[in-house]
Amino acid sequence: MSLPKIYIDGQAGTTALRISQYLSERKDIEILRLPEHLRKVESARQDAIQEANLAILCLPDEAAVQAANWASEFSTRVIDASTAHRVSEGWVYGLPEIGPQARASIKQAQFVANPGCYPTSVILLLQPLIAQTVMSSSCPLAIHALSGYSGGGRRLIERWEQDVAGLKSLPYSAPYALDRRHKHIPEMMKYSGLKCEPQFLPRVGPFSQGMRVEIPLHSSWFEQAGHALGRDVHSVLHERYQKEPFINVMSSSWNGAAELRFDPQACNGTNRVDLHVIQHSSGHVLLVGILDNLGKGAGGAAVQSLNLMLGFRENTGL
Repeated sequence: MSLPKIYIDGQAGTTALRISQYLSERKDIEILRLPEHLRKVESARQDAIQEANLAILCLPDEAAVQAANWASEFSTRVIDASTAHRVSEGWVYGLPEIGPQARASIKQAQFVANPGCYPTSVILLLQPLIAQTVMSSSCPLAIHALSGYSGGGRRLIERWEQDVAGLKSLPYSAPYALDRRHKHIPEMMKYSGLKCEPQFLPRVGPFSQGMRVEIPLHSSWFEQAGHALGRDVHSVLHERYQKEPFINVMSSSWNGAAELRFDPQACNGTNRVDLHVIQHSSGHVLLVGILDNLGKGAGGAAVQSLNLMLGFRENTGL
């Protein structure tokens, strides 16, 4: 029996390189690679997508739409790592932990949209709470997020690593996109169940990869939902994810030694997500999600979906 053929379109990009790293030692698939002089040639890319059983698109949005159309003509299955199809009809969202039917949907899908790095933590933290009415879907949220500069793609990586402006020695995080609606907002709302658009406050730090997302929840929102105690939050998340191999719901206890506790690089090199629930004596709760923006936030998530789509164990290669 021939091995499933995988083609990564956009093979020189940051996410593509991480996916290639995950897949490089596997003997259960065949990776189709174009030589350097052909990797941007449209006809060569079309041929590779046609030959592949599954194509992973690591492309800008417009190019991903075009490549997905080719795949549709050839009946090639697709995982799209761009933002182009994450809320599109006919596409399955590639976050297996999102609900009881998610894995079955991914297994059967022709088209899977890979989740964004920021939305992964947001959705995993909020969706169970909204689904079980621990908090209202209409809560006005502010989401604070910090990412390594690799999350911005090649242009941002070059800007930071060339260090013309001294960015790598910056002693603080740099906010961005504060004047526009961030492209991840529709994805966050659709899959978490939020009805009220959150204020999203992303920042970049002077490190390559890693991510921390913080969501403060006001005590009054629990009271409105009939949940006076924030510990309900921890129990709901623990119950939802206790059997998930890549999600850790951390202890809700607080001992005051916080300096190293929420390191955004704590999950680097893994496909793990650490979810923290911090309760305050006032009844307020702080949710914190930590992941590798190139792991579970990009490449690792794509490999999870690939494994499900091709009938392998979900954690193969991870």
